[in-house]
Amino acid sequence: MHHITLDSETDFDGWRQAARALALNDVKPSDVSWRVAAPELFAPTAPPLEPPQGTFNVPARFVELAEVAILHRSPERFALLYRLLWRLRTHHDLLELATDADVAEITAMAKAVRGDEHRMHVLVRFREIGREQKSHFVAWFEPEHYIVELAAPFFARRFADMPWSILTPDLCAHWDGHVISFTPGVGRSEAPGADRLEETWRRYYASIFSPARLKVQTMQKEMSRNYWRNLPEASSIKPLASDKASEMPRKHADDLETLREEAADCRACHLYKNATQTVFGEGRQTARIMLVGEQPGDKEDLAGKPFVGPAGQMLDRALEEAGIDRRTVYVTNAVKHFKFVPRGKIRLHQKPNTPEIKACRQWYERELAAIKPDLVVAMGATAAQSVFGKITPINKNRGRAIDLDDGTRALVTVHPSYLLRLPDADAKAREYRRFVHDLKIAADVLRKSAHAA
Repeated sequence: MHHITLDSETDFDGWRQAARALALNDVKPSDVSWRVAAPELFAPTAPPLEPPQGTFNVPARFVELAEVAILHRSPERFALLYRLLWRLRTHHDLLELATDADVAEITAMAKAVRGDEHRMHVLVRFREIGREQKSHFVAWFEPEHYIVELAAPFFARRFADMPWSILTPDLCAHWDGHVISFTPGVGRSEAPGADRLEETWRRYYASIFSPARLKVQTMQKEMSRNYWRNLPEASSIKPLASDKASEMPRKHADDLETLREEAADCRACHLYKNATQTVFGEGRQTARIMLVGEQPGDKEDLAGKPFVGPAGQMLDRALEEAGIDRRTVYVTNAVKHFKFVPRGKIRLHQKPNTPEIKACRQWYERELAAIKPDLVVAMGATAAQSVFGKITPINKNRGRAIDLDDGTRALVTVHPSYLLRLPDADAKAREYRRFVHDLKIAADVLRKSAHAA
């Protein structure tokens, strides 16, 4: 029996080196035991391995999968990964067999790790320690898996201008404005207490709480996990749910809720890595008009809701002038994650490219199928490309309803943020009137559709 001792729970390089040597020496998975170094325990002496001779290749996908799955807390992960490596030498396409027990198990482990990483991104709450120039921001989080090193770079990008520490039982991450450092984990007694921003968190959460997102069984399952007790807003969830449950849409609500939950874990393109969260659509599933924007901005990324920033305010005003009640429409974006580049304290919006639009189009198509609107309004070039499935010029196609292949009608117009960027006041006023006129066409199409029905 070969007893392999790794330096830490996340020692991927050590596992990779040992696994390669074992495989090249034809050591069967059943003849290997894996453990993590523990100074107080006696480590059995492993039979010496001959220096590895030769080489072999495995799919790049396996390496990517292994780097994530090894962060799972299951003690069986090292042996499972080696068993897959052993099998891949003679079955190069093994990972394509989703029904294979080993493949299914390691895929589930990687998914659990990514889910935990996502929860850390959205559920960490910093408390301010100190005041003004000496302030330091500290958070306590209890991850399910060994994800601190994986998740920490997100916080360095998102909160680049403030010194912070994230304390966990496994490992602590620290940012000084230049580099991330790590120290051993600490006990929960080190967790920061309430600060002056505590009530701000609760008010903010209450303001964005959406009864359409309420799914009681899922919430109860999630709240049983340790990280929920560390959220300032956790105490508000139950009363908010009780107060607003009666406001929830009753007809087909589960359909959109299911889509929303699936989209929250979307990894179809790289944009999820830097965004705070998926910003899914919002509105009635019985809506007869579906408004499609381009992508969430900074305010939407933080709130998790579409069109709540300056462009959203512009849209609300134009809808009102066009005689359309925003509460009766469904509003979404072609791309569900915020794409940006950091510039100091500011995150500058970046236009999504074609691969990103295509990767996200599945969500638009599924929203469209769930809602079945009479009319889709594509606001901006990115939205038009998603709605029509190809690059579609705005000015050439605006001002008229266009029949799509599936029988839905579409209207093309500019995005409200375009109006905000116009530097000339006269041009801004003129283009705003054109935008309202386009929305009036939408309202007229809706009226004619209702009359025909």
